[in-house]
Amino acid sequence: MKKTNLLIAAFIFSLSSLTVQAERLVLVGASYGKNILAICDAEGNPIWQHKTAGPKRGHTGHHDVHLLANGNILFHDTWTTLKEITLDQKVVWEYDCAKSNGNQGKRVDVHAFARMPNGNTVIVESGVGRIIEVDNSGKLVHQFPLKKGGTQSTRWVRQTPKGNWLVCSENPGVVTEYDRQGNVVWDYLIKTRVYGAIRLKSGNTLIASGSGNSIVEVTPDKKVAWEVKGQVPGTDIKLKWMTCLQEQENGNYIVGNCHAGPDNPQIFEITKDKKVVWEFNEFELVGNGLACWQVLNDEQSAMVRKKLAALK
Repeated sequence: MKKTNLLIAAFIFSLSSLTVQAERLVLVGASYGKNILAICDAEGNPIWQHKTAGPKRGHTGHHDVHLLANGNILFHDTWTTLKEITLDQKVVWEYDCAKSNGNQGKRVDVHAFARMPNGNTVIVESGVGRIIEVDNSGKLVHQFPLKKGGTQSTRWVRQTPKGNWLVCSENPGVVTEYDRQGNVVWDYLIKTRVYGAIRLKSGNTLIASGSGNSIVEVTPDKKVAWEVKGQVPGTDIKLKWMTCLQEQENGNYIVGNCHAGPDNPQIFEITKDKKVVWEFNEFELVGNGLACWQVLNDEQSAMVRKKLAALK
């Protein structure tokens, strides 16, 4: 009897497990006329929106955005100003690079930043040419200079599992890896207006080539291990300005396809055998300028749903 009950319980549990679907939410930051932050479901339906200042504060392209561990959103609404807002759209933290930590009177613009586990914020300052870390009060706690030349002007920057920084520079079209002291430990000259790069679990580096209309995976010894260029094989999807990247647990890649027009997805997920398994195409919402986004994992999606429900 006990064995039968256990079998029945196991069967019921397995059926209930089949009905539980993991949710995929997508945080997007679109500029160039749309000037909006939004959180959408996997089908592209917005469940939260926040209008950004856009042209009212000078030309600003959203080039980085993060859902933080506390459920707030870190973004920039000018080339120098970072903001953290809650989902009920209250500003709880702000930092202006143009007015802080020795930058007064200097040319500075920001395209990449991140909130660290210790609560500090890392900001990559182009023009000035440095990576800084500031605490919640804006106090400078660490910095190092970027290599002189075009590499002092960046696009996306992401940390590796070892704590180094992969810095993308459109001119001269290079991905440069720095350690925490600012030493160059690796680089890859892709010779395009490169936008994004991440270090994969395999140790290879996945690069979104920007103007190269491609995504390229390279080995530590700089050999191309995988590439999609121009158009995804077997589909009508054309690659234009390739921007952000994510690696999934199953080994798939999620890639950003900016400035590709209304007939191409702005984001898509592709397998290692180059099959597209998911597309995000919401041209009416994000227009032709969706450079930055974040596909949320199950835990993040559940947190956002809970917080939004609490606001109603």
